[in-house]
Amino acid sequence: MAVGAAGCLSAPFQPPSGMVSITKAPLSTEGNWEVGEKRGEASSTSVLGLYASGDCSIGAAARNGGLKKIGHVDYEYVNVIGIWQKATVIVYGE
Repeated sequence: MAVGAAGCLSAPFQPPSGMVSITKAPLSTEGNWEVGEKRGEASSTSVLGLYASGDCSIGAAARNGGLKKIGHVDYEYVNVIGIWQKATVIVYGE
């Protein structure tokens, strides 16, 4: 996984990935699974596995969406032949 995503994603379910892939899955199987009206996202990217930046924490995603209560967390992982990778945490709640 991308250097930038290494600290961001520790999911109970990871969909298959390939040379070029866009995958989505739950980041957490805990919680009440309520998908609220609000949604927030936070991302981190990596280029060539040499440079990574971003804050894909749950807290950053909640702040970006204006959430005070989180009901569910998903993630999206995009990989283009290992050249460019992006990890996004998506939170839903109120």
